[in-house]
Amino acid sequence: MARSGRWSLEKVLKALRWLGGTVGLYALFVVIFEAGYLGYAQPSFEDSGIPMLVLTTTSPSGETKDTMLARITVGEKIYVSAHHWSRGWHSNAIKNPEVLVTINGARSARKAVPVEGLEFQDAAKALPLNFPVRFLMGFPLAERQILRLDEV
Repeated sequence: MARSGRWSLEKVLKALRWLGGTVGLYALFVVIFEAGYLGYAQPSFEDSGIPMLVLTTTSPSGETKDTMLARITVGEKIYVSAHHWSRGWHSNAIKNPEVLVTINGARSARKAVPVEGLEFQDAAKALPLNFPVRFLMGFPLAERQILRLDEV
């Protein structure tokens, strides 16, 4: 005989289906946001106060790729942060640090240099990843990486 109590098997299964559906929809939203909106459309957030740049990297096969990224400025130094799921541009910049940077239409050759320690903390403070940003990104598990873009 089935219990008609507060936590019947049917209620538990219904709650689990609802939870699974919610998690599935959230995962789909993150994929569409990361791959479709940020990855494919590559929007600029200049109008909302986030300075942007276009980073041109070269893959190991020699193919170049332009990626719109938020620009972090600390003093006179320019940084970019890899904090999303999609990080192809970051891998390319690590393998071939000779990159091109376009800011407000002006293009310059730069060298991508990974940073850590106090310099990393200063750059990360200049572009904090607050809860709404992490929510939109799906709370990526990969550790945030920051590159300094030195003039050559």
